[in-house]
Amino acid sequence: MITRRSFLGQSTRAAAAACVPSILARSLSGQTGEVPNLDPGKLARFVDPLPLPPIARPLDHRTAPDGTRAPFYRVPIQAVSQKLHRDLPPTPLWACGSSVPGILFETRSGEGQLIEWANQLPPKHFLPIDHNLMGAAKELPDSRTVVHLHGGRTPAESDGYPEDWYTPGKSRTYHYPNRQDAALLWYHDHAMGINRLNIYAGLFGLYIVRDAAEDALNLPGGRYEIPLVLADRDLKPDGSLSYPVSPDPNRPWVPEAFGETQLVNGKIFPYLDVEPRRYRFRILNAANARFYRLSLSNAGEMQQIGTDQGLLPAPVATKYIQLAPGERADVVIDFSAARGAKIQLESQPFELMQFRVGTSPVTDTSTLPRALRPVPRIAESTAVRTRRLTLDETMDMVAQSVGMLLNKTRWSAPITEKPVLNTTEIWELVNLTEDTHPIHLHLVRFQILDRRRFDAFDYTYNHKLRYTSDAMPPDANELGWKDTARANSHTVTRIIVPFTGYAGRYVWHCHILEHEDNEMMRPYEVLPAGV
Repeated sequence: MITRRSFLGQSTRAAAAACVPSILARSLSGQTGEVPNLDPGKLARFVDPLPLPPIARPLDHRTAPDGTRAPFYRVPIQAVSQKLHRDLPPTPLWACGSSVPGILFETRSGEGQLIEWANQLPPKHFLPIDHNLMGAAKELPDSRTVVHLHGGRTPAESDGYPEDWYTPGKSRTYHYPNRQDAALLWYHDHAMGINRLNIYAGLFGLYIVRDAAEDALNLPGGRYEIPLVLADRDLKPDGSLSYPVSPDPNRPWVPEAFGETQLVNGKIFPYLDVEPRRYRFRILNAANARFYRLSLSNAGEMQQIGTDQGLLPAPVATKYIQLAPGERADVVIDFSAARGAKIQLESQPFELMQFRVGTSPVTDTSTLPRALRPVPRIAESTAVRTRRLTLDETMDMVAQSVGMLLNKTRWSAPITEKPVLNTTEIWELVNLTEDTHPIHLHLVRFQILDRRRFDAFDYTYNHKLRYTSDAMPPDANELGWKDTARANSHTVTRIIVPFTGYAGRYVWHCHILEHEDNEMMRPYEVLPAGV
């Protein structure tokens, strides 16, 4: 089996992940001698307006498990066809609702919601399942699904545990209490062994929590607040999806899936007409494996005001924003000095979309305060335990395939991480691999303490943690609350985690979906207080 590491030694390290040669994608797809994938460079740029996902409307109100009354929604998970570009035929996709990205939920902190996720998918998957992977045995139904609210402080029974999937004709009703600060969350499929395929097919969408503290800041809102969902795909000339596979038909899994075609809100090269004023963009990296390094073609400045779990303490002026899979950024861009300009949002070497700035005078009543929201740093002394957890890579010498592990432990092994509810722990993520792994913990929000390079060889063979650099504090735009953190290659990334919310069984994993589906995911259990 040819692995991605054969071509690019550092795989998804952030510096390399934004740019993957076409020859690599073709090799991993096993397309030598076959019809090549669509070349997006031959498509007309900026001919389609940026679509906005439809906003969910409740059917009625019902009693939630906690006894409160909550709006009730029903979302069909179903096959759809969608035009990704003016000059392409409709693309067959799977969607939560009627489009990709799926229906957008808006709610307020402390106001719960009930959502019935109804599996109405066809019986057969249209992407290649690798039945060698954990939880993907051939006898299991193809079209199983389960939905996880990424970033949600959610009871375990509504978290979308990977083994709690269900089949077409079945549904699950989940309760989201939303007892958390304002933030951009997102929901996506989490079915064991085929998560990467279901998300690639289109099973994801946005979920916005708002609160009074954020309202009081008078940030750009209404039609001046725009969601941007980034993802990459490979397409066949007829517009259908092409998911990369290895040349071995018995082991189609590949270490990462990178697409040459970039999508924003489900469109290729869309444009957005903007007024010469401030806009707020809620940005999600929904790609399977690609890291985006966002910039503006005019070298303009962006103000990042929030991250995964809500607002930063203060705006961070920057010309580049890096997003790993699963990460979000809340960004304000002021177009007032760019009247009449056409500005591209880029992640080199890709153009993602175009802003077309109008020339008519406008009155901008929004503000961008110097201070946004206090984010007190958690004292390390409050941690009751420090866990040292390795990020590992394995090699099947027969099949020449790469597998991934957390703490050298497979999914099926007994649970080893059992924090107690309402306690705080420090997790040291010791990355022994050549990749940058975005590590996501369900249920909780956390803060990044620092990162520090170490000698991976010495650790692997002598079991000694020998640091080779001083501790590096988190970047300025990482000083808010996070739920997904970049664990860099040969680096110890320390996070401090308050385990608040609910007791129960959850998971933590790498959010490169191909890694997650191949053992780089582990359950953990939050024990009730007093245990």
